[in-house]
Amino acid sequence: MLILDMYGFSRLTVKHGIIHYLAMIQQMEDCARPAVTGNGGRVLKQEADNLFAIFDNPSDAVEAALDIFRAFEAVNAVVADERDLHGSIGIGYGDTLVIGDEDLFGCEMNLACKLGEDLAGPSEILLTAPAHAALRPGQYECVPASFAISGLELDCYRLVRRLYPRS
Repeated sequence: MLILDMYGFSRLTVKHGIIHYLAMIQQMEDCARPAVTGNGGRVLKQEADNLFAIFDNPSDAVEAALDIFRAFEAVNAVVADERDLHGSIGIGYGDTLVIGDEDLFGCEMNLACKLGEDLAGPSEILLTAPAHAALRPGQYECVPASFAISGLELDCYRLVRRLYPRS
């Protein structure tokens, strides 16, 4: 699963108002949905400035995350600075309970949310240990990271780069 959180909600809402930020949320969705579906995923839900998507494997989720950030860069190149899109992404992989077409639950879901919403910085992709372990070998460079949050010691991986050109 991929959890995208827009970066800077509180700051931008205080500075420009909620209508400004709601327009940015729509722009985020316009960038993220094609990236998710183009990489074999499915957007399960969107809540406020968060987008939740599921994939068959974490490599597809990573590729979608990279495509989302490329789409954000393209938008940012043509809009005023106060309209720039930034996000942070957490990716998890493992047993998850998907309820219909609208919700998911489980440990990996919770951890991916912590990574994407609370720990990742702007344009950063963090993966849970199981998501990292399930990546195709030799495809990505990741470095270990560790955080303490909500009474948990959370070991994860920070995506550094793709190791080969995309075909």
